[in-house]
Amino acid sequence: MNPLGRLPYRRIRVRGPSMAPTLRDGDVILARNRRTPRTGDVVVVTWVTRPGQLSIKRVTASNGSGWHVEGDNPGASTDSRDLGLAQVHGVVVARLWPQPRLLSSR
Repeated sequence: MNPLGRLPYRRIRVRGPSMAPTLRDGDVILARNRRTPRTGDVVVVTWVTRPGQLSIKRVTASNGSGWHVEGDNPGASTDSRDLGLAQVHGVVVARLWPQPRLLSSR
């Protein structure tokens, strides 16, 4: 089952500085389930080594067995450079709070 649930969209509060300046600690985002990501998309992921922990990162490459993702703030991000390929569960389409704006052009 998708950790984002069965509904097509889910609100998530950002925790930590790994996606600054795009997203900051405390921002609220809207993620779309079951959407195929592409390079450059901000996504919600999990890693095999960290089951149950959702992370928000940016897709840098695809691989047949997973996705290479990185935070926008490399000095404050634990991502595919440390944990390997990630499983993508949703694509972030908008920041809802503060300063609402779309994050994906699709």
